[in-house]
Formats: sequence, C-alpha cells, structure tokens
Amino acid sequence: MKKTTIYNLVFTFLGLTLMSSCGTKENQNITETKVIESPIVEVKIEAEDLVNSSTNFDVVELDGVSYISFPSEGWVEVDVNIPETGSYKTELKISTPSDKVTCWVEDFVDNTEGRTFNITGRMIVDDANFSSVYKDGSPFEKGIHKKMKIHFDGPVNIDWIKFTLIAPLYSSPENLTQKMDGKEWKVVWADEFEGTELDTTKWTYDIGNWGWGNMESQYYTFDRKENARVEDGNLIIEARKHDMGQEWTSARITTRGKTSFTYGKIEFKAKIPVKKGSWAAGWTLGDSFVHQASWPECGEIDILETVGYEIDNVTGDGVAHASVHCKAYYHVIGNHKTFTVDVDNMNAEYHIYSVEWTPEKIIGYVDGVAYSHYENTGEIDAWPFDKPQNIILNLAIGGWGGRQGISETIVSQKMIVDYIRVYDLQ
Repeated sequence: MKKTTIYNLVFTFLGLTLMSSCGTKENQNITETKVIESPIVEVKIEAEDLVNSSTNFDVVELDGVSYISFPSEGWVEVDVNIPETGSYKTELKISTPSDKVTCWVEDFVDNTEGRTFNITGRMIVDDANFSSVYKDGSPFEKGIHKKMKIHFDGPVNIDWIKFTLIAPLYSSPENLTQKMDGKEWKVVWADEFEGTELDTTKWTYDIGNWGWGNMESQYYTFDRKENARVEDGNLIIEARKHDMGQEWTSARITTRGKTSFTYGKIEFKAKIPVKKGSWAAGWTLGDSFVHQASWPECGEIDILETVGYEIDNVTGDGVAHASVHCKAYYHVIGNHKTFTVDVDNMNAEYHIYSVEWTPEKIIGYVDGVAYSHYENTGEIDAWPFDKPQNIILNLAIGGWGGRQGISETIVSQKMIVDYIRVYDLQ
C-alpha cells in the first residue's frame, strides 16, 4: 500500500465528535460537543513507507491489508508533507500483543539545539486488534517534515499514521502598535466581558489535548460554555474533571487571527483557583508562532502565571510569576528571566496583573506594584519584543501545575476574569 494524500475541498462537518482521549476506539462518540464546519484536509502515510527505524521489523500482509510489526520498543521515521499550516489531529492505526504500550510522535528530529519536540504527548495502546489512538491540536507548518518519529515502548503493529486539519492557523490581520511617548495611559482595546457570549470578534479558541509542549492533562474545547462563558460581567474559564470523555476539559482563548499588539500596557483583573494541579495564566505569544520549533524565537511575555500548589488552600495566599521567553533565555535551557511576588487571597479577591511593554523594557506589576523588570540590551536573540504578540487567557491542569500531583478532591477549577485592557500613552 502506497502513501495516500487527500485534499478534499468539499465542505463537510469536521467536529469535536472526532476528538477523544487516546486509546479510544474509532467508533466511540463524544456527546455535548460543538461542530466546526471546515473542509477536510488530511494526509495519511502507510507504515511501510518508512524512511528509517531503530529495530528490525516484519512487513505483514493479512486480509488485503499490509502493516509493519515491531517485536520490541523502538521508533520508526516517516517523511510527512503537511498540506496547510494549522492544528491537526494526529492519529495512528496501531495494535499491540502486549497488555499496554505507550507511543508518541516527535517532530523536528534534526534540530540543532538538541531539543525534543513531542507533538502528541503519550498515547496508550492496549488492544491486540487494530484501533485508532490519537491526540488533537498538534501545530504544524505547511511543508515537508523530514524524519518524523513514531516512538513506542513495547511491541506494536502499525498500519498508518494520519494527520487531519482541525483548524487553520491565521496571523492576526490587525496589529495595534501602541504610542509610548505620551503622559497618560488610555484604553485602546478592551473586553469587559459584558453580556452573555464571548466576543468572537476579539477571541478564538485553541483546541486539543496534545499536551501543549508541557505534558498538560486537559482537553481545550471549542466554544463550549461548560469551559468558557461570560456570566455576570466576568469571563469564567472552568476546568472540569472526567468530562466529555476526557480526563479534564478546559479552555484557552486567544486574540490570534483577530488582533495582535506591539507595546503598551496590558492588564487583566482576575481570581485564581487554589489546590494543586491547576496552572492559570494570562500571557502573550508572538504572532509568528506556527509550531513548537518557532518558540521561543517568536517571544512570550507572561503577565501572570500561578500554580495551585503554591497557593494556600485556606487563605488563598499564593505566588504570582512574571516571565519572558526568547531564544537567548527560555525555560528549556534553564535560564529564562522570571520574577515572583507573594499575593494575598488570590482566589477570593480580585487582583490586577499587568505589564508595561515599551521598546526599552518590560515591567510586571500586581495591583500597580512593580516586581519584574526585563530590559532590551540590544541583543537580537534576547529581544523579539519589537514584533506583534497575541494575548492568551487559559487554565491548564497538570504540566507545571502538576509537578506535585493533582488534588484528588477537585472536580472543577475556575479562573474568573473581570476584564482585560490594552492601553497606550497619550
């Protein structure tokens, strides 16, 4: 069987009913989901079209189907031509003679920085018959991805790997470059979260459960009020346990594809959940981001990050983090520029988290008090912050938030945002 590429531009329904936890059989449905109308764009690679493997294997022909069989742990490499830049469902048709095998997919194998780009997180294979395991939301850039690796920690049979577009990635058509030579801050963009619906002229959703580069546990859903809603003048982002067939669901909203920003004051007013496992954040990501390898060159400004295990469950007293990530300084190499400050009663009292971002520096604040300071020294790799950034608000479970485990007593976590505003100096 040869490589099959499908570019079907007939509109059909490609919805979240396709999206479930890894190890789920192909015919299992997920209820209470939204549907996205989108053309089908997918590419499927037959396993026997591999370009390299770590171990010997057999090519098996059975009932008109051919597949490759690996007797032990290892990896196989395939070349993949991604047809369109965007977020993809990454799916394997696979089986195992073992009780359970873990597999995952690696991109950018030949990167010169020695980084490992896990673009699916762990997928569990536990069936002797062929079934589909998959993760949603993996970011890919259009073009040929050489030597993409499928890793497995035990014996497996692999029929194919397939990539199906979930959502195209669009750069923001509008960039607001804030004036920084005035004397008084004036609002130039804001969402006060009034009414009953999220303003989709300002926000879109990131979708999926591929781990987001941090081994996070949640599935970010699309336009699902159980996870993101406007209520009583607030944005509520809610993480829910054992929901929608997932371990956790939550939401991540972004201005990407709508509006990006260069310079200015960005602030939001929020309450943060307690108990270990959660990771709440308000931050910016460079508009040039298209996949994992474009970070941290694209730049990232963390206005607020906070994890539940640093917050007292009774008092709500915790720690706010403000950081920047760039090619010169980022957490993977352990030298990212980060700052912390103690904050009282983070969960029951609103606090204002902000940054003032100018061509010369980025300063972080809580309730108007500065606690972080990052300067533009003129080093190119240390200052991608002269280019547009998109705003993101999200609530993750696991990842950094799960370093001390996830509390077994929580079934719901909420990040409550009163407003978010962008200012320039006039």
